[in-house]
Amino acid sequence: MNIIGVSAFYHESSCCLLQDGRLVAAASEERFTRVKFDRRAPINAFRACLEAGGRLSPADIDCVAYYESPQKKHARQVAMGHDGADVAAPEREIRRTLGYDGPIVFFDHHLSHGASAFFFSGFSEAAVLTVDGVGEWATTTFGAGRGKDLAILEEVTFPHSLGLLYSTVTDFLGFSVLSDEYKVMGLAPYGQPRFVDAIRTLIRSGPRGQFTLDMAFFDFGQQNRMYTPALCDLLGSAPRVPESAIDTIHHDIARSLQFVLEEVLLEKARHLHDLVPSDNLCMSGGVALNCVANRRIHTEGPFKNLFVQPAASDAGSALGAAALAHVQLTGERPSTERLPHVYLGPSYSSARIAGLLREAGLKEDRAGLDFTGREEALLEAVVDRLAAQKVIGWFHGPMEFGPRALGARSILADPRDPTMRDRLNALVKKREGFRPFAPAILEEHVAAHMDIDYPSRFMNETCAVRSPLDLPAITHVDGSARVQTVDRQTSPRFARLLDCFLRRTGCPILVNTSFNVRGEPIVCTPEDALRCMANSQIDSLVLEDVIIDKEHIPAFLRKTAGLAQSGHRVVDVGVDPRLTGQLERWSPADGSLPRGVYTFV
Repeated sequence: MNIIGVSAFYHESSCCLLQDGRLVAAASEERFTRVKFDRRAPINAFRACLEAGGRLSPADIDCVAYYESPQKKHARQVAMGHDGADVAAPEREIRRTLGYDGPIVFFDHHLSHGASAFFFSGFSEAAVLTVDGVGEWATTTFGAGRGKDLAILEEVTFPHSLGLLYSTVTDFLGFSVLSDEYKVMGLAPYGQPRFVDAIRTLIRSGPRGQFTLDMAFFDFGQQNRMYTPALCDLLGSAPRVPESAIDTIHHDIARSLQFVLEEVLLEKARHLHDLVPSDNLCMSGGVALNCVANRRIHTEGPFKNLFVQPAASDAGSALGAAALAHVQLTGERPSTERLPHVYLGPSYSSARIAGLLREAGLKEDRAGLDFTGREEALLEAVVDRLAAQKVIGWFHGPMEFGPRALGARSILADPRDPTMRDRLNALVKKREGFRPFAPAILEEHVAAHMDIDYPSRFMNETCAVRSPLDLPAITHVDGSARVQTVDRQTSPRFARLLDCFLRRTGCPILVNTSFNVRGEPIVCTPEDALRCMANSQIDSLVLEDVIIDKEHIPAFLRKTAGLAQSGHRVVDVGVDPRLTGQLERWSPADGSLPRGVYTFV
């Protein structure tokens, strides 16, 4: 049985394929179109899923499962004074763009979120906590899963929302809503919690897990801002202008917001445990990407075991919708195994890479460049560069699903280099200097370097760094790190690279950050990787078995990549017709151009 799960038309359009209850593919549309947070129908992701399923056609799909109820969402939008979406649009667009004419089923937004966590957790029973901005009406739900059954027991409804609280302050701090909340989390450790009492006045807890926002401070009905002037008065500050200096007051507001979020989430976790006295907790929803709060829930909350869906935001809801459809159609739970990895996207052959190199004027058979059949020599050559403080673009195997790069589409560096963090932020990632970087560490060595005694393969929790080594590139200002533990079975080549680095340096850790620059999605194809390298200060690129050093990149490719980021007008475009109009709105801040044929003037 082939079931396609779809999350689309709002944020992070994504698609997955469940075959006989087993997840075989998942990807977000942005990776293919290069339009960050692309919300349109996941045409390319759908095609990738069909290919991964054995070159299926739309006729081979038994069911498409959609991640929310258009009717209920429409009702909320009308209640807010908006015209509301066309309730028939999701089904119509799925059929039109995917070429599918079979059954389509719809599930509530928070049920899809919860299912994406519970049915892939490996737990036979668990409490389920979903926290986000808003689905149809629900913003926080308390649920229980057992076997094939998943039920929502209680909910908090719009406009009262922890996710919208966090997004509102994100907006106030001059960052982009629905994309930059993680920046506020990263900024928080630089500040002091002197605004905690003020932030607490924004939210009031009630009985049975309920809470309310003081709506005098919020305005969710307008597009240009989420807060009222009362919030400026409360915080004693004008809102920060985007891209302006970040001052102490901004640090302190971020710290206070993070403090209150953790405080409220712990309270809600304890309430859920009273409802569902399980040892196991599953979490999903955009707020579950707050890895600092997750750590506190895991270590200070009432649950012994925690599973956070790796793509916890709306993208991952495609998984939950597909799982719910499987239960509905078969009467059975999907696979009972814990999700072992998220290497669920497309991979690319050596022939594809060889063709790319030829087109780019690079000879893949250059001495020392092509390591096909010589993995040990390849890894040694990469470690040569890492030990020389080079920055490596690492491209290997199927692309990861979700917001974290986990050793398939990663930028790697030596964590011991005291200059590396600033260099990566300024010259490679081209982003704010306060942003931390994550460590990837061999799982069997984690206890010697990190204050965590269980696997953390998806970067879903932070922990204290307690290594005997000095690791300035991955240690945040508060002494923490968002760790990825690397498992040999699911990431064999990445683990062998860490082994090689350990033998050479005595350090089993590498800096691991996503393979992209600011404003772009993580790279998907070898072409994306080469383009990203040419447009940044990445020193060397590993494309499967080939190493390309910066000096080998032809001058014309560097020039073209620079033009694509410099605001030059596009005068000749050959792209998918769906992108009509998109290029008119393009600016350098939006990231790279959609894939196509371009002439720059």
